[in-house]
Amino acid sequence: MARLVMKFGGTSVANIERIRNVAQHVKREVEAGNEVAVVVSAMSGKTNELVAWCADASKLYDKREYDAVVASGEQVTSGLLAIALQEIGIGARSWQGWQIPILTSDAHGSARIESIDGSGLAEGFARKEVAVIAGFQGIHEASGRLTTLGRGGSDTSAVAIAAAIKADRCDIYTDVDGVYTTDPRIVPKARRLDRVAFEEMLEMASLGAKVLQVRSVEVAMVHKVKTFVRSSFDDPANPMPGTLICDEEDIVEQQVVTGIAFSRDEAQLTLRRVSDKPGVAAAIFVPLAEANINVDMIIQVVSDDAKTTDITFTVPQADFERARALLEAKRDELGFASLQGANDVVKISAIGIGMRSHAGVAARAFKALAEKGINIRAITTSEIKFSVLIDAEYTELAVRTLHTLYGLDKA
Repeated sequence: MARLVMKFGGTSVANIERIRNVAQHVKREVEAGNEVAVVVSAMSGKTNELVAWCADASKLYDKREYDAVVASGEQVTSGLLAIALQEIGIGARSWQGWQIPILTSDAHGSARIESIDGSGLAEGFARKEVAVIAGFQGIHEASGRLTTLGRGGSDTSAVAIAAAIKADRCDIYTDVDGVYTTDPRIVPKARRLDRVAFEEMLEMASLGAKVLQVRSVEVAMVHKVKTFVRSSFDDPANPMPGTLICDEEDIVEQQVVTGIAFSRDEAQLTLRRVSDKPGVAAAIFVPLAEANINVDMIIQVVSDDAKTTDITFTVPQADFERARALLEAKRDELGFASLQGANDVVKISAIGIGMRSHAGVAARAFKALAEKGINIRAITTSEIKFSVLIDAEYTELAVRTLHTLYGLDKA
């Protein structure tokens, strides 16, 4: 007998028919003798609708009340799935985040999990009961206020619960049957990967792959939670194995590049002729950090007179106007000559733990992109990945070029 957590995303529970299909997946595991906790997202499109309602009610809404509204989507789904399971003879009850409880920070809209008490769930397992848990939500202990974990937070809920109850594995069910070398909609030759290292998946998730939320991979890596990405649209009686996210040591054959990711959610800002003196970088980036604006690529170019510098960096597209307004308000303090921006850019990344032991991996990409006439605006690298910022119109060409370059087209 194993203990496992099954997580189902919004498309998997989009309507009652699909919720019944999810119930069959759960029934398969229960009949195999497993103890099962299920984490569910809101029905597809429901969270967007709830967010829009908040914005319609007030552009400057209270984030505490925002959480109260948007968390209701998962509450509905958990109750419906519990009903569907009971209908087919499986003992089940729904749990909200506060009932477990899942204790979080008080950063409403993007709270972080601090602790989970799994004892109540264990008692339910002893009663042969499936726990159907509303993902994406928790509670701040001191205030007693409901909190949410940010978009995609149900993945984090599932992995954190798996760690808390010492589950043998966590199965993340979505609308794809695993992790691919890149988006199959752009590269038809993209292949499903049998295994991906935690570090690779962390990079892929942070660089545009939409399969898993970044924080869920962080939690899985820290607690070594064996995590599978699987499809809820497989036949419940005969599902595909999916992709295992695991330790690097569990991967026998390591490719130089495992996958190509891309993110259209990028915007570029450039400060021209900033004074080149100690403290200027802090004066630019500390206020952005305090405004919860994440900065990614940073390039600094010193001018000929060595007295001024140009600083280019990227932010999420949704924060573009807010970041620009914040910097314009500090123009006199920062002393820059002009502020330029662009949001028609895309970040293309190549990821692979094999890069650690191979030289010239990025150089090959730069040459291949140049041969296709693609100009690179910015570059960042780490031990197992490199990213380039290019004009958005070349997205598909760049992804296909790199996918072929590193031999990922091969069957």
